[in-house]
Amino acid sequence: MVLGKVKNFFVSYECLNDSNVPVFASGDSVSGRVIVEVTGEIRVKSLNIHAKGLAKVRWTESRNAGSNTAYTQNFTEEVEYLNHRDVLIGHDRDYDSCDEGFTVLHSGRHEFPFSLELPQTPLATSFEGKHGSVRYWVKAELHRPWLLPMKTKKEFTVFEHIDINTPLLLSPQAGTKDKTLCCWFCTSGPVSLSAKIERKGYTPGESIQIFAEIENCSSRVVVPKAAIYQTQTFFAKGKVKEIKQLVANLRGDPLSPGKSETWDGKMLKIPPISPSILDCSIIHVEYSLMVYVDIPRAVNLTLNLPLVIGTIPLHSFGSRTSSVSSQCSMAMSWLGLPERPEAPPSYSEIVTNEEQQNNLELPAVRDEIEGPLYAYIHEFRFQPPPLYSEVDPHPEQGCGSMDRRPDTCPSR
Repeated sequence: MVLGKVKNFFVSYECLNDSNVPVFASGDSVSGRVIVEVTGEIRVKSLNIHAKGLAKVRWTESRNAGSNTAYTQNFTEEVEYLNHRDVLIGHDRDYDSCDEGFTVLHSGRHEFPFSLELPQTPLATSFEGKHGSVRYWVKAELHRPWLLPMKTKKEFTVFEHIDINTPLLLSPQAGTKDKTLCCWFCTSGPVSLSAKIERKGYTPGESIQIFAEIENCSSRVVVPKAAIYQTQTFFAKGKVKEIKQLVANLRGDPLSPGKSETWDGKMLKIPPISPSILDCSIIHVEYSLMVYVDIPRAVNLTLNLPLVIGTIPLHSFGSRTSSVSSQCSMAMSWLGLPERPEAPPSYSEIVTNEEQQNNLELPAVRDEIEGPLYAYIHEFRFQPPPLYSEVDPHPEQGCGSMDRRPDTCPSR
């Protein structure tokens, strides 16, 4: 018998989404097939799979131990999230001399299904960083007598879902800072910055509305800017390695001395990025929005507002921090309702004269509840409500509106 050859050997997943990308979450079932295409006939001792999920950190540092001595120190750490083995064909015996128990695969394509359950405990989201990674894969090994085993591996993606529709992630983020510029013995006026965003949680593809006020009372031309940064933090052997990367940014107009600028919802779009990783013990991926004023020949005035990039987007009415008017306008447009509500009907349109007369008759149980409490109930029970009016009969006495900040500094 002429021994055949393995033409193709690979792993294929059964995807649960329409994009045919193998993406799973904790508790999901990962299923697929190991494909073996052969020409001729081959004898197979065993076909095994090994599913693994691993977070791994590694970096090196060079250190000096003397004038002419240097050494390199390695920092490594691992956390295992998944370890599953299964046998699809044959057995796990280590000897090859026995001719019994082999499986013969004839010429053609052969598919061997497999299935495994991901742990119910939280898993770290798949991630690739400079000094570490979180990876999940299935490796298949084909063992044949008197030959080296054939191996193939294919990764799949795991997302640990972060729902941004929670009170913590829907809370607004804000801050205020100012800075006085000095040059030797001369002191100029301050540069002040106030910034606010509607919530802390966002998903990729959304735009962040930035509300900010910048006032330049200094003698220099400054430029307001905003940027989203990703911070990767790696932990190993008590040491910490941190990498900060720019994700997206925008630039405002230059501000001359004595001028101010207001950002009334300036938009900064979030590109496709990895979700935040907060629960892994050796890798953290965090995000922040930095609103800052670029000051020449001085340290920038900076506000850092924390962000969490999630996987479950904002529900239609999930934003508690949005203005009431914007939510009402959105709801009314969806439901086909006018933005200004109509006045309620009058009392006489609902309650007829006959019903009023019937209600004025005292109940038979009056003797049982006689007293001042009953008199109070009886006096106000059948009184009509006040007439509807959109004009407040008792307006508050005070300032009609808040004055906006002038374009020039008060001192100028």
